[in-house]
Amino acid sequence: MSHLQARFPDLDLEQVRLGTGPTPVTRLPRLGVPGIDDAEVWVKDESRYGDGAWGGNKVRKLEWIIPEARRRHVRTLFTVGGIGTHWGLACARYGADHGLRTVLGLVDQPVDDHVREQLARLEASGADLHRFATARRLRIAAPWLMVRHARGGRLPWYLPAGGSNAFGALGYVEAALELADQVQRGELPEPATVVVPIGSGGTAAGLVLGLRLAGLRSRVLGVVVNDAFPLDAPVIARLATRTADLLARRGATGLPAISVDDLTTRADWLGETYGDPTPASRRMVEAGTRVGLLVEPVYTGKALAAIADLADRLPGPVLWLATHGPR
Repeated sequence: MSHLQARFPDLDLEQVRLGTGPTPVTRLPRLGVPGIDDAEVWVKDESRYGDGAWGGNKVRKLEWIIPEARRRHVRTLFTVGGIGTHWGLACARYGADHGLRTVLGLVDQPVDDHVREQLARLEASGADLHRFATARRLRIAAPWLMVRHARGGRLPWYLPAGGSNAFGALGYVEAALELADQVQRGELPEPATVVVPIGSGGTAAGLVLGLRLAGLRSRVLGVVVNDAFPLDAPVIARLATRTADLLARRGATGLPAISVDDLTTRADWLGETYGDPTPASRRMVEAGTRVGLLVEPVYTGKALAAIADLADRLPGPVLWLATHGPR
């Protein structure tokens, strides 16, 4: 039984288990990076989550999206992302395990070895891939793709980038409740700040709602890594509120109100555009590799770079959510 279902016994939402929790929490090893080594930084290692062919934060989102797809009698999922999308790969692989076909609209992004490897995985995933030079071209083509991939008279269920709708955000409401249990058991102190990369907003929104629901005082710092659409605090707070509204419609009670004061978002570590590795994020990949951490330069590396730069100003203890999950 999920933490949400235990808290709300009448909740009319299903979860399909795709991973094994709780994910471990440990002190961040010394990285040899000024600032961050002197701060109290903990890691919740979400790379461990996922029992199938991919791991990380996207898997928790799919645990709530897949049962809802069944409830809607959906046969096909249509979603979007860059050509190196982790979300798209997780959706294709776990969706196929549960009888769902995935259609991906992919937008070009800066290419490095990591993106090339990820695109090769996507091509081997069994998903139907449609590649576009710009997000604008994908938006224009999306209605045609929906119609083209209808099956049995049913259109695909459109899922936004990153799986960041209210159902996907439930995955990180659940993860926040899991974290609260770990704090209560003494596995780590209550974090003052939880740092997470924001590529589409669902992970951050779920965390904000879940932390408030759990009664933790932790504030979320979202490190924005995507400039394709707005991802400021009001946007994330609205998604958290829509997630609370979903829970309320399905039987939950006593849900907290969410405001923009519950989180901070900053885009200082973005670089030129989405998917652009920066010198700081590359340094974090190198430092993480030396101590056995799974860090890549687009999401997790930028979140770590933010912690390093802000180490003497962030309220601590700090918890870094390590969301990268290759297999």
